[in-house]
Formats: sequence, C-alpha cells, structure tokens
Amino acid sequence: MVFLWSELPGSADSEAKMIKKLDIPLKSDLVPEILNNTDKIQFRCHKGISCFNACCKQADVTLTPYDIIRLERHLGLSSEEFLKRHTVPFKMDAQGVPGVRLKTDESGACLFVREVGCSVYEARPSACRFYPAGLMAMRPKDEPTDKSRYFLIREDHCKGHQEARRVSIRDYRKEQGLEIYEDMNREWLQINLKKRSSGPTIGKPSELSLQLFFMCSFDVDRFRRFVLSDSFRGTYDLEDGFYGQIETDDPALMKFGFRLMKQVLFGEKTIPEQEGALEKRREERRQHREMRRRSEIERHEKEQEDLLRDST
Repeated sequence: MVFLWSELPGSADSEAKMIKKLDIPLKSDLVPEILNNTDKIQFRCHKGISCFNACCKQADVTLTPYDIIRLERHLGLSSEEFLKRHTVPFKMDAQGVPGVRLKTDESGACLFVREVGCSVYEARPSACRFYPAGLMAMRPKDEPTDKSRYFLIREDHCKGHQEARRVSIRDYRKEQGLEIYEDMNREWLQINLKKRSSGPTIGKPSELSLQLFFMCSFDVDRFRRFVLSDSFRGTYDLEDGFYGQIETDDPALMKFGFRLMKQVLFGEKTIPEQEGALEKRREERRQHREMRRRSEIERHEKEQEDLLRDST
C-alpha cells in the first residue's frame, strides 16, 4: 500500500516515529525514510536490471479512484467489468470503509506483468509509478489543512537503489507522470484523512454511506446512472450543463463524487438541493416505514388466523 494517511503531532521526530508504526504490507523487511519534494533518491529501474519485474511478482497495489478510471479506459472495460475481473475488495480501516486492490495470481504476482514488463504500463496505477517511494497525506494536530510527505522503501530484492543516478522526488514524480494522479486523487485522500482524524466524532458510517463511498470512489459507471436518475435530479439543484458533462467526462464525475461524499459523510453543504427536497425525502421515508409497519401487522394477523383455523 503506497497511499497512507494519519494525524501527526507535526515535528520531524514525531513523523519518524509514526511512520515506523504504519502498516506497509510488503513481504520483505523495510527501512522507510521520510522525504520532502527536494530530497534526492538514488534509483533507476530498466529492463536490463537483474531484478526487473521482481516487485510486480509480489504485488500489493491499493487502487485510487483515478487509477481505476485510467485502467478501465486503457482496457476498454466498464467500471463494473474492471472491478470484477481485476480487483479484490478489502476494508481500509476498523470501521469497514471499503477499498480495492489489484487482483494477483496464487503466487502473489500482478496479473498484468509479462516477461517484457507491464502490459498496462501507460495506465499503471499510482502505487506502481511511485515505487520505490510512497505518498503520505498527513494533518498536524490543531492545523486545518493536510500536507504531503513522501517516503522511500528499500527492499532486498530491488537493485535499482544501486544504480548510479540521483534524482529529486520532484523530478521523479514528473518523470513518472504522477502530477495528474496526485491532483486527481488529492480530495479523495483528504476525505480518508479527515474521516480517520475525526474518528468517533462523526459516528460509525452507516451501511448506505459505505455503499455510497464505494460507488463514488470506484464504480464510476454505476455512480453515473445514480446521478442521472430522476430521483437524484429531483433532489439536487444542478444546471443542465452539469448533467451533459458528466455523461462522458469520468474525471469530472469522479470529482463530483468527492463533493457528494463530503456532504454525506461530513455535512459539508456544497451541492445545492431542490427546494423542499429534504422534506420530501423525509415524507417518503415516513411513508416507507408506515408501509413496512402495516405489512408486518397484516402478516402477523394472517399468521394468527391460520393458527386459529388449523386448531379448529
């Protein structure tokens, strides 16, 4: 897992202590180092190196929303098809917030790895682009905004650290095409960070909110159908141009999903609602509860009638 989030006291010593506690599920011993954008690393990966493809043969790749958009587009799959064929779900925290990882074979190898390299290299996920570095989203206590920190992982099998090249984290990010990924995923990381930092103050997520989180984060096609539904249009006051855009623009729809999650999970009112929509939803829920109550009463009365009839 490359994308991590935590609440930290803020000092460099505290950061160093915290990163040692982070769960980085790789099979080899790790020596993580906290880095800034200007820090340099000694690393180079290429087809001629003796460990080529070794990291892909023990893959544990957590996917971000933008990773999935790029991969499904590259493979020509719908989000439902991609999730079914190429991912496995997991819980990202103790409250059951859902995440997805790339599916691997029985040996733990990525299904996209070939002898010549990655078969989806142009659309490879953020974690693969960052390797051997990673990104942490952190928010110091008593500060309203988060900050990014990078960390370096040294694995025994990786010979890239012995290559005679030094490159700054900033240049490495640019070289690997990470800037667009970081920009697209920033709000999603902030949502995860805020949720973890808030802890029990926002309450345990309901099953419906967890389903919404999964749909907004990973299943863009299902989320599109949801947003284009008459029920959604009747709830939120959005311009017609918005609906025209999100019919074909996956990144725009993804970013709208982040806004919706903030509104549902944290009560941030950034999406205007139709006048009277809240009262209408309350009335619909009341009617639904009443229908269920009546149905239960009728079922119980019928059972009593059947028991009485059978006893006579």
